[in-house]
Amino acid sequence: MLISRSVQDRFGSNMDGKSPEKLILVNREPNGVALVTINRPGSLNSLTRPMMVDLAQAFKRLDRDELVRVIILTGSGRSFCSGVDLTAAEDVFKGDVKDPESDPVVQMELCRKPIIGAIRGFAVTAGFEIALACDILVAAKGSKFMDTHARFGIFPSWGLSQKLSRVIGANKAREVSLSATPLTAEVAEKLGFVNHVVEEGELLKKSREIADAIVKNNQDLVLRYKAVINDGLKLDLGHALSLEKERAHNYYNGMTKEQFKKMQEFIAGRSSKKQSKL
Repeated sequence: MLISRSVQDRFGSNMDGKSPEKLILVNREPNGVALVTINRPGSLNSLTRPMMVDLAQAFKRLDRDELVRVIILTGSGRSFCSGVDLTAAEDVFKGDVKDPESDPVVQMELCRKPIIGAIRGFAVTAGFEIALACDILVAAKGSKFMDTHARFGIFPSWGLSQKLSRVIGANKAREVSLSATPLTAEVAEKLGFVNHVVEEGELLKKSREIADAIVKNNQDLVLRYKAVINDGLKLDLGHALSLEKERAHNYYNGMTKEQFKKMQEFIAGRSSKKQSKL
């Protein structure tokens, strides 16, 4: 169904689609950008088990959609995601937590497309982990990231205990997680976790600017580049550099003479445009 400039998918809180609630929204726009919205503002976008499944499947579908080049993930209302709905904790935590099909973080990590997180308000615990699964983060001023695993006796399973320390340093990560102290967007930007902090009204605008810049580039190379960065982060530097060499060798060996010619023509065209502006 066409809605203004985009195609909108709506996932309800039940997989059978009978629920009138539309808790995961997906807008596919003609410029190659998809906007995914966690849409439970009355509960600060806390996640139920069906919402997790829907979110996971949304990312899986977008990864397979060749018209989608970049994904923006955000939350409706005052919060990005306040974590798991603890009124349904047993349903969530005693489910099959190892099932990749219903795990949104696993599906985000498997997604080849760049994911931009647009954060406003709170990203708490599971919401924090979902933010960590994004490739780029834009946050509204005053937004806060908070890890409440230790406060509520919940063991992390979406990567927060391992990923955060690799981004902001072990000592700061221990403080954030063990004391359940909020990490503000402004401090997160200084630590290299958040890319940009903007006024709330500029949040999606800035996210779209980044997405549009990515869309303009060679999309095959964008996917390969994201993959080699993320795969390399799992290795020590020596093995990561070897991985880059290996993939570069395979990439250039797979290029045809026609592809090399187009590359040279593109570079020559960019150079002539720069000179004409001087």
